[in-house]
Amino acid sequence: MSTVSGAADPGAPRPATAATAARQAEVRRRLPFDEDTGPADAEAGFVATLDEPVITAADGRVVWDLRPYAFLEGGGAAGGDRDDAPAPDTVDPSLWRMARLNLRHGLYRVADRIYQVRGFDLANMTVIVGDSGYIVVDPLLSVETAAAALGLVRRELGERPVTAVIVTHCHSDHFGGLRGVVDPAEAGPAGSGRVPVVAPAGFFEHAVSENVHAGTAMSRRAQYMYGALVPPGPRGQVSAGLGMGLSRGTVSLIEPTDVVDATGTRMVLDGVEFVFQFTPDTEAPAEMNFHLPRWRALCLAENAAHTLHNLYTLRGAPVRDAAAWSFHLGEAAELFAAESDVMFLQHHWPVRGSARIAEFLACQQDLYKYLHDQTLRLAAHGLTMEEIAEELTLPAALERFWPGRGYYGTVRHNAKAVYQRYLGWFDGNPAHLDRHPPAAAARRYVEFMGGADAVLERARRSFDEGDYRWVAEVVGHVVFADPDDAVARALQADAFEQLGYQSESTAWRNVYLSGARELRHGRAERRGRGSAARDVLGAMTTDMLLDYVAIRLDGPAAADRRITLLLEVADTGETRLVRLRRGALTRTARVAGAAPTPGDAGIDAHIRLARADLAMLAFGAADAGDAFDDGRIAVMAGSGDAVATLFGLCDVLRPDFPIVTPRPATAPAAAACLAHAIEKEHR
Repeated sequence: MSTVSGAADPGAPRPATAATAARQAEVRRRLPFDEDTGPADAEAGFVATLDEPVITAADGRVVWDLRPYAFLEGGGAAGGDRDDAPAPDTVDPSLWRMARLNLRHGLYRVADRIYQVRGFDLANMTVIVGDSGYIVVDPLLSVETAAAALGLVRRELGERPVTAVIVTHCHSDHFGGLRGVVDPAEAGPAGSGRVPVVAPAGFFEHAVSENVHAGTAMSRRAQYMYGALVPPGPRGQVSAGLGMGLSRGTVSLIEPTDVVDATGTRMVLDGVEFVFQFTPDTEAPAEMNFHLPRWRALCLAENAAHTLHNLYTLRGAPVRDAAAWSFHLGEAAELFAAESDVMFLQHHWPVRGSARIAEFLACQQDLYKYLHDQTLRLAAHGLTMEEIAEELTLPAALERFWPGRGYYGTVRHNAKAVYQRYLGWFDGNPAHLDRHPPAAAARRYVEFMGGADAVLERARRSFDEGDYRWVAEVVGHVVFADPDDAVARALQADAFEQLGYQSESTAWRNVYLSGARELRHGRAERRGRGSAARDVLGAMTTDMLLDYVAIRLDGPAAADRRITLLLEVADTGETRLVRLRRGALTRTARVAGAAPTPGDAGIDAHIRLARADLAMLAFGAADAGDAFDDGRIAVMAGSGDAVATLFGLCDVLRPDFPIVTPRPATAPAAAACLAHAIEKEHR
């Protein structure tokens, strides 16, 4: 048989099969590689870069390193130079194209007094030379990469202060480096003589909340989506679609001093006039574009890129509105295309020429509208999301449009996203209404199919036929029925790997290869939450923190408990009544007045603490008993035992749960593992 699971090193990545090689050849034949202007466009305006593409933190820890991607310059297994490096059969040729374009790094001139630093993080940092200093747009994900990018700008363009910062939207790869370019103490409203920080309305709330409530699950899934544990290489991680990957530095956040909440808003920053377009509920819930009339330049934030974007991101997030996205792209074209000679994006490279800008925006507008409308049309014929994903294809004009290729989002999972946004997870078939959970269903499937050996024998034949999707599905039942079945794990890993090699989408490739690696090597234990940076914690409101405590509460363990606390936040003057009853934690604002006593108000304890200490308790980074002992929690009335009991009922949220194997049948009771949680989550 031609399966590859019998390799000498069972943990090593496998070569491409004949079926995968044939599929890659078909991609080369079908797409217009001879009409690709991407390399010339991406290289235009290059000024300079670092001698070594490595960025470190103050303690010497590497937070960004492009050296492992040198294989892209040499064509991987195939050899070649920078201009002619053919894709190996283990990488989709279209994806190889994009990965090589993303590898370009350094300072680039966009137009007179407009520059970008690309390839220093997942996103671009744009720098506009104002009358007296630099206006920084989207200071990357990490403080360290933002500081390095600004250092390169100053090295090449001269020493100038940062006079304003613009953050186009609420995703952390565009704001996390804020402290690398501006001191929060120097921030102030436009016109105040300080450094304004400008963002769209809703930015701060979404920046704080997006990755917190579902943060643990999202953080774990992001490991798969970005291939965090998959080594770079022709058989590994090759790109993240929007850039090479995510930096691993310090994430920061500064509250905006100026907010844009309407299209047509005009603002002068350091002598430069900006005209903003407010685009909520597009690529992000809070986002904006802007136009620079003086230089006929248009910034499309992340509302456009040289890829089809995600309507649903595989790490998990609310589904995005394809119709609104399409509308705002069309509006941008109407407002600014004829008045622009260059359009720059906060990922990838610029588009030059008014006609090209108009065509680019029109194609992107039509792309999202087509996905939206055709998904709903097919749904009206009774097709389910899986059937729509299988049937929906793009018109040739969009299929051959390089900036619409699925390097990040895909037609298949975006169609499912549109369906989900309107119709939810249920497809209307009663057989799918209340199915068994994965492990229970798997045991039944394997029994019905004649046992594991029979399933694996048939699956090997399907593998030899190149039907990797079916192998991944059917062998997954064997793995979930018996996660210790080494033969099943190896065969499913082989199928995942070939599916990854065939994926044009970086997210799909990374998910498949992450699954294969985990089946072969097991889960990597991960300590710490990893979903809330210190600045984000500090920015969470009292109600956000209490909502997170409610999410961590182990409802079954708390079902018979009744606790009422009067909580006073000393540094904000807020008071909240917090009630635990019937396994649910609720909170209400307390009307100002005389402080009640536990006896006459049914309150078990009245406590006072700072919001920072509440944040530490909410995230399990502090023990309530210790906080009482050192005075961080003051008991104004009642007993502190009620507080300790409440936080002792909070669950342990670990960001390393199983994905490709079933989760353990039992988990430790929350009430018995608070100390363990603190140690494990924050060691």
